[in-house]
Amino acid sequence: MRTVLIALVTAVVVTSTSYAQEHTSEWKMANAMSAAPASVSGAAAIMDWDHTVLRPGSNGWTCLPDMPETPGNDPMCLDAPWLAWAEAYMGKTTPSITHMGFGYMLAGDSPASNTDPFAEGPTATNEWMEHGGPHLMIVVSDAAQLTGLSHDPTTGGPWVMWRDTPYAHIMVPVPSPEMRH
Repeated sequence: MRTVLIALVTAVVVTSTSYAQEHTSEWKMANAMSAAPASVSGAAAIMDWDHTVLRPGSNGWTCLPDMPETPGNDPMCLDAPWLAWAEAYMGKTTPSITHMGFGYMLAGDSPASNTDPFAEGPTATNEWMEHGGPHLMIVVSDAAQLTGLSHDPTTGGPWVMWRDTPYAHIMVPVPSPEMRH
């Protein structure tokens, strides 16, 4: 798992030294922990994007603070399958997921395409979403498990994001602020 995490954070290049200067370790830890319920983030490892372990963990989860390169506040807490998925995504390789995995982004997300994992902006066909609210993410080991699920992020219920790509996963909106802490 540590190798996967190192690969994940290695793939993210911190382009702004001001991020490190503007945000203390305490801020980064609090921000990372805001991504999941306290029952998850309270014992999770906290890792910064520059490879710094801000706090070791004991429950198999890893939380990361807001990604400096993105416009939104998008901290996340990921289990081992999601770390493997993230490593593949960051390296633009096909993920090898052996069992269901979960990730939390209860603080929200940055703008993104619902169909193109690597889109950098809206197009006429990429179903651009300006803001991703709080959500739980589920990755599965077999794309057939996604059959029959909605692809529409506007219904208020779960949907498949990045359908028909190796990075397809289930997004589950979480409207309840109580789950955040």
